[in-house]
Amino acid sequence: MAEREIRLFGDPVLKTACDPVAEVTDKVRGLVEDLLDSVALPGRAGVAANQIGVGLRAFSYNVDGQIGYVINPVLVEVSGEPELVDEGCLSVPGLWYPTKRYPFARVTGIDVDGEPVEVSGTGVLAQALQHETDHLDGMLYLDRLDKDNRRAAMKQVRESSWF
Repeated sequence: MAEREIRLFGDPVLKTACDPVAEVTDKVRGLVEDLLDSVALPGRAGVAANQIGVGLRAFSYNVDGQIGYVINPVLVEVSGEPELVDEGCLSVPGLWYPTKRYPFARVTGIDVDGEPVEVSGTGVLAQALQHETDHLDGMLYLDRLDKDNRRAAMKQVRESSWF
């Protein structure tokens, strides 16, 4: 398939909760291929389906050489004390802000064969799992920022060349 264009902040698809995949069809298989192609580029830890304009619950990830995807992901476990970690987003290019994330996360879902999938990890992988499931719920990491950082981030967005 192909790398797909990333939708940017302001696009309504990013603020809309995605629908579950009811049946794995050839279209869904194509979506997964596009997600994997789109996340394969350097510097990309994850891509959610709505970031490429598709309102279905699926995302891909690429952390420390571990590349994969999950259809109908559910964040089933987070643990540890939430900590502030620098976070950015392909849909909000050039911005990095401290965001509270749990140090461990576990996601369950299915693969293109309808088989159960479980992905869990710490560090950047945990952050990516939380970030991508947020996307599928219509939430951007900017929504998680404290009041002062959110105000600064929104100012930076308004002044950016891509907005």
